[in-house]
Amino acid sequence: MTVSLVLSVLIGLVLARGRGGEGAAATQGGDAGGELLIGISLDTLKEARWQADRDLLVAKAKELGATALVQSANSDDTRQMQDVEALITRGVRALIIVPHDSKTMARAVELAHKSHIPVIAYDRMIRDADVDLYVSFDNKRVGTQQAEWLVKHLPNGKGKIIRIYGAPTDGNAKMLKDGQDELLEPLIKKGDIQVVHEDWAEEWKPENGKKIVNAAITSHGREIDAVLAANDGTAGGAIQALTEEGIAGKVLVTGQDAELAALQRLAAGTQTMTIYKPLAVLAGNAAAAAVKLAKREVVIARSTVNNGKLDVPAILSDTVAVDKANLESTIIKDGFHTKDEIYRGLATP
Repeated sequence: MTVSLVLSVLIGLVLARGRGGEGAAATQGGDAGGELLIGISLDTLKEARWQADRDLLVAKAKELGATALVQSANSDDTRQMQDVEALITRGVRALIIVPHDSKTMARAVELAHKSHIPVIAYDRMIRDADVDLYVSFDNKRVGTQQAEWLVKHLPNGKGKIIRIYGAPTDGNAKMLKDGQDELLEPLIKKGDIQVVHEDWAEEWKPENGKKIVNAAITSHGREIDAVLAANDGTAGGAIQALTEEGIAGKVLVTGQDAELAALQRLAAGTQTMTIYKPLAVLAGNAAAAAVKLAKREVVIARSTVNNGKLDVPAILSDTVAVDKANLESTIIKDGFHTKDEIYRGLATP
């Protein structure tokens, strides 16, 4: 057994036997023969991406013999706390949380632990809290992938760019920026990359991405080579601004999540890349871990991610940079979206 594997097993044992021990587990969600309830607290269901996560989590939990109770907070911190309290009252045996605010939800973790309920931070880390497990993608690596693709496709690796960061309340947005910075900062210092404008897009809203690009063009003109947008939503807003200026398709635009609208923009040539995050893998990992934690069984986590308070055991999935060249061999081949969906109204290759 390698050292990393030994640590993974030990982490699993700690997760399985923490939070009140074996006896406490039996008092949650009815008796041992009752229905196994898993709580899912989502920040929002406004975006297609989160609707897909919900459906996958619910289906996987059902496959594993559990019932998933889902609440969506509509990007409201107070409502999300109420959602968590309601799920605890319903007797869930484990909680999966996608936090709206990465720090505010630390209180939700405290409340869950008082009832001996383990908590999984899903896709977004919960900061400064005793989170039991983090199930996500390597978000810092996603940022690096975005920056790598951009530099590779800029003429001679040089150019003027706009940077659109994600929501300042979301720890993932900061990890994405860290990953981008790791690659870009040396190039910025050399003068190869010029950041003409940068800002955070509140709530990840497309309209805020549009405002950032509008502000950049107003201040610096239309001589822009690329927009490094943190996700597909803000990329869509950026492309609206570029379209109004008559330069959509002439400026490189990144994204992430491989949303259908973004893939259609890839096919049309207005967005140039996205990050494919296989949600079935992510949701499957989270649901399986939640059921195991609920039963106080071993969960193997081979990584850790620091959340400001501790190194949280983490299960991290791989991501893929996708552009028009590999759209067929990734997204379409995996059945994430069909060619007909992506190329609707366009000539297929």
